[in-house]
Amino acid sequence: MTEASATATAADSDASEARRIAERDQGLAPWDLWGSYLPDRQWGTVREDYSADGDAWRSFPHDQARSRVYRWGEDGLLGLCDAECRLCFSVALWNGVDPILKERPFGLGNPEGNHGEDIKDYYFHLANTPTHAFMRGLYRYPQRQFPYQQLLEENGRRGRDQPEYELIDTGIFEDDRYFDLEITYAKASATDILIRLRAVNRARVAAPLTLLPTLWLRNTWSWGYPEEVEHRLQASGDGLISEAIPNLGRYGLRCGEAGRWLFTDNETNHARLYGKPNPTPFQKDGFHRYVIAAETGAVNPAGSGSKAAILLQRLLEPGEEWVVDLRLQALDGASSAASSDPHSTDHDPLPPDPFGAEFSRLLNLREQQWHDYFSQCAPGLGDDDRRIFLAASAGLLWCKKYYGWSVLRWLEGDPTQPPPPAQRWGSATAEWQRLHAHDVIAMPDAWEYPYFCQWDLMFHAVAFAGIDPTTAKEQCLLLRSPHYTAPNAQTPAYEWALSDPNPPIGAWAAMRIFQIDRKNTEEADSAFLARSLRKLLLEYGWWANRNDRSGDNVFDGGFLGLDNIAVFDRRFPLADGSHIKQCDGTAWMASLSLNLLQIAVELSREQPDVADLCERFVVDYVQLAIALNSQDDNSVLSWDEQDGFYYDVIQRPDGSFDYLRSRSITGLIPLLAVTSFDVETVLRLPVLDVRNTLAWLIHERTTPAWVAEHLGLWNNDRILFALVPRERLQRICERLFDEDEFLSPHGIRSLSKVYGEHPYTYCEAGESQTLAYAPADSPVAMFGGNSNWRGPVWVPINYLLIEALQKFAHFYGDSFQVEFPTRSGRWLNLWQVSLELEKRLVGLFRLGDDGARPFWGDTPSFRNDPRWRDLIQFNEYFDGDNGRGIGASHQTGWTAMVCKMLVQLARYPES
Repeated sequence: MTEASATATAADSDASEARRIAERDQGLAPWDLWGSYLPDRQWGTVREDYSADGDAWRSFPHDQARSRVYRWGEDGLLGLCDAECRLCFSVALWNGVDPILKERPFGLGNPEGNHGEDIKDYYFHLANTPTHAFMRGLYRYPQRQFPYQQLLEENGRRGRDQPEYELIDTGIFEDDRYFDLEITYAKASATDILIRLRAVNRARVAAPLTLLPTLWLRNTWSWGYPEEVEHRLQASGDGLISEAIPNLGRYGLRCGEAGRWLFTDNETNHARLYGKPNPTPFQKDGFHRYVIAAETGAVNPAGSGSKAAILLQRLLEPGEEWVVDLRLQALDGASSAASSDPHSTDHDPLPPDPFGAEFSRLLNLREQQWHDYFSQCAPGLGDDDRRIFLAASAGLLWCKKYYGWSVLRWLEGDPTQPPPPAQRWGSATAEWQRLHAHDVIAMPDAWEYPYFCQWDLMFHAVAFAGIDPTTAKEQCLLLRSPHYTAPNAQTPAYEWALSDPNPPIGAWAAMRIFQIDRKNTEEADSAFLARSLRKLLLEYGWWANRNDRSGDNVFDGGFLGLDNIAVFDRRFPLADGSHIKQCDGTAWMASLSLNLLQIAVELSREQPDVADLCERFVVDYVQLAIALNSQDDNSVLSWDEQDGFYYDVIQRPDGSFDYLRSRSITGLIPLLAVTSFDVETVLRLPVLDVRNTLAWLIHERTTPAWVAEHLGLWNNDRILFALVPRERLQRICERLFDEDEFLSPHGIRSLSKVYGEHPYTYCEAGESQTLAYAPADSPVAMFGGNSNWRGPVWVPINYLLIEALQKFAHFYGDSFQVEFPTRSGRWLNLWQVSLELEKRLVGLFRLGDDGARPFWGDTPSFRNDPRWRDLIQFNEYFDGDNGRGIGASHQTGWTAMVCKMLVQLARYPES
């Protein structure tokens, strides 16, 4: 290392996280080059499926993952990689008895779990920062043999009416027979990464542990493209170095503990999988075969390969702690993408003395800077709330993963591989040929949903706004870039069904990111908002043309992200040709119109020409409000005066209508379409004065009295835009805050609890379906059965409802009060109610008076053992009765919205 580079590294070492973020954003230092971008699961994904029947789970199961090369990415256990997933690092483990080397988290595929895909390992995200300069994760590794077959068989026996059989249910953790493996990463510079592995034997008996810190190259060379050539890792003294990797350069890895370096190749084991000769002498599963099967010929004695690991073994006494330090760093000049000879072995030697006192000092400094940065992001939190905030932020950042997929190449196949089945050209995926992903994306759950999900991503982006606004903006716009958007301006939904319509919340996300960023930085990023508007206008046109098929401003769209919430599958017509007219589809469109209106109003302050758009959104909002709320003798539209609730409506081929009277979140979505403007804004933009602007429309409608009475209301010098009129809002709130209906101890349920004792049944054209309150796992197989909207609490919808209540409160003030809970005699304004709901949602994770955290459920170890209890996971959704976490267990994206609630509750502690 030269004197100049040593000086630069010393300066970098003392930089704060805020400074590193600024250097990243200004292009001064590539602090985002490395991060926790290594996916948790690559097998069982659509992009890795090259089967004829399109069964991704069975075509690439977990059992093949250790032996078969991935086409589009990699995976590992709490690992890291560069932003293009070229060079990857992770740790493999063996407890001396497992049949499989633990290289990646294990879980059941969708057909194997009784509620769909289901991770079984326990690992936790403890720390992470926006530049990934400090990251920490924990994996809890059993010392007894991992019960792979038992988990498969028992879950296979269980039905949907039974709970999932979890790893802890097997008794494998009894007597604390497990290791805690804590993995910490800290950056000395953007290309110099300190790694500390800390293994602790929690048992009262000695136990052996094998560690294999592993570095490998993603296989980009086996597919027949001349620009991609194989790169190698090779031994160099007491460490290893890489050849020059495009866009990355040369890197070296050193270990502070003596061990044996092993080498193999990241190549498929054809002999094991297909019974055919291997074209290469060493394969991806070489370390598994060497360590567990003692197959000495499985590793390369020449000290070279595209996958390398150092073999470390120790017998740990009870309570003993084993610390292993490693360092991954660019060699001098290696960060340059240029190299005249990628196979050159001419290199500077690995830097001397990479460990020592400075190593520990840097680790401690980065940990302190992590604490300091998040103290600035969330000031004033108590100890427990701070623990929740840090865990949620860590999970949000850990779920940023590399995602690669070229749909066209996936359809056509690769030059050196067999042609894919011809029938995939007839699939819905074939309509997305120009989708080309090569990005780091905030995934919903890096194991159960290891891909982008459009409406999930919008919540993730808003959650990022409070801790990393640049990433928030990038993620918000990513799927609206030309590499993802279809020619008709539709944005892709998610990997399994790219064409599914998701709730159109992109405009909401863009506006909220803008507002949060402006409040935190006191600067308005109008350029971001303008970029968002240009892209969103195209998408708005797609929605208007695609989903208002009947031309009456009543929009459908299918399940709209709410999976099994309806009595019938809303994606399809019924057997007699009847269609479901969705109140939430229309409400989402009205919400989109109002969010775009807000963006246009904001931009018009500096760009007067944008004001022309405002009238379009005002007109659209009014027509949608009329469509959702009005009715005449010939139609029945959404609002049911008898029940005081919005319902989906079934429209029959003969023109008759009927309500589908199930009270669910779909009937609450109209509440989300609300905003208001002050007098100054209306004077600047007279088009916002609805009654004057749309006098012609009011005159021509057959319901002028209703329109005049409910649209364009003024109060406290503000004008209201809302789908739900005041008296209907009052009636909905009676049900919304009724603990026998929607209000649970932990938030708003997705379906009224009344359907527990009185399920809702509807018969149409000989088809009968029943909808019952199910507070936890899905009772039906609709959408794979891995998520449930028939009773549980979902944080994202709760968050949107809380925001809507606060907007109503801003307009009505104390003049509008509700009983909370219903029939309690306790009257609150809507602002106070919103904070009460936030307390219930945050309470999912807080230590209760009983010393337990509700999300962990009733499992004794989780409730009572601090080593479990204080490790916080952020589930996909939560039991509508007791708050137990259900579904994906690392869904820190939209469940991380609790961070925003924690900050707001700290700001208004007495409200």
